[in-house]
Amino acid sequence: MVSQLEETSTTIANAMEEQGTTTIEISRNVQEAASGTAEVSASIANVTQASQEAGAASGEVMTAASELSQQSELMKTKVEEFLAQIRVA
Repeated sequence: MVSQLEETSTTIANAMEEQGTTTIEISRNVQEAASGTAEVSASIANVTQASQEAGAASGEVMTAASELSQQSELMKTKVEEFLAQIRVA
């Protein structure tokens, strides 16, 4: 009877030790997953920021192109006026 109790106690102790080891492993895996999630979140934030900056730059290019087009039209008009004056003279 005592030997059965010792054997049962040993089995329970071994099972508890395995459970403790497994719990530690699960905890480590959860920490790694959390770290990976944080890295992905940071990457998404970086992509979002880069996208916003690209959008802003695109807007600036469009504004500059529009201004250049207006200046080109103005220059065309001035050149035509100048050539018309030369032809009259």
